[in-house]
Amino acid sequence: MSWIEVGGNDIYYVEEGAGQPIVFLHGMSSCGEAWWQQFAHLRDRFRCIAYDSVNHGHSSNSPRDADEPDRADELEGFLTAMGITRPILAGNSMGGNTLTRWATRHPGDALALIPSGAGVTLDGAPLPAARPLDPEVLFLPIGDSLTDGFKAAQPRMYERYLRIRSTATRIEALRHPRRASAKTVAERNGMGEGVKRITSPMCIIVGALDAAVPRCETLHELVPHSEYHAIAGAPHNVYYEAAAPYNAIVDAFLAKVAGPVGAR
Repeated sequence: MSWIEVGGNDIYYVEEGAGQPIVFLHGMSSCGEAWWQQFAHLRDRFRCIAYDSVNHGHSSNSPRDADEPDRADELEGFLTAMGITRPILAGNSMGGNTLTRWATRHPGDALALIPSGAGVTLDGAPLPAARPLDPEVLFLPIGDSLTDGFKAAQPRMYERYLRIRSTATRIEALRHPRRASAKTVAERNGMGEGVKRITSPMCIIVGALDAAVPRCETLHELVPHSEYHAIAGAPHNVYYEAAAPYNAIVDAFLAKVAGPVGAR
């Protein structure tokens, strides 16, 4: 178990393996430990790292009366604190948005970018407003992040995901929602233009059942050198429910962009 100070926050992270770093960024209300299937698949070839964003997992809560900390700033701070200068970044949903926004600031600084379940729009759609969590809720709802078929076929895996994300930190943050800062909103609204500057190799992955498909397709169109993969039958949390095809796509992509670094 490891923690590191980032921007005045106590950030929890997990790390396995050695070599070229891959930093995994979780989605809204999730946590770094949700990437355990990718760790198991890649740790013999890469240094796998996943951290819990502030107000998530085992990291600290931000003040209730302050805006939600900027997650791209947090990523920058984490990379600096860990001494990582040329990462591979993989992120789902909120994590995919975070790495994409970071890449608009650092267009060619990543060795590779792997957003999933996240893209961009050209209409500057506003961020959804957070609603306070019912105080009686113990395990956080997941909406359409996983399918009913997965729940029926792999109930233990489904329940495991509910448990690892429903920490005291995240429940506190949902009972007292923080607002996105004006800076975050403005930067996200401008991502349609910002992503055109990205030169790092990018592999966009999305579950074919995910409502984010149109946004992922738009991101692919705006980053012409990017790859695009839609996994049939997979939902929003494509990396978790469809880990095998997700990992195979990542393997093929990293073999091209990381070269001998990813060799067994």
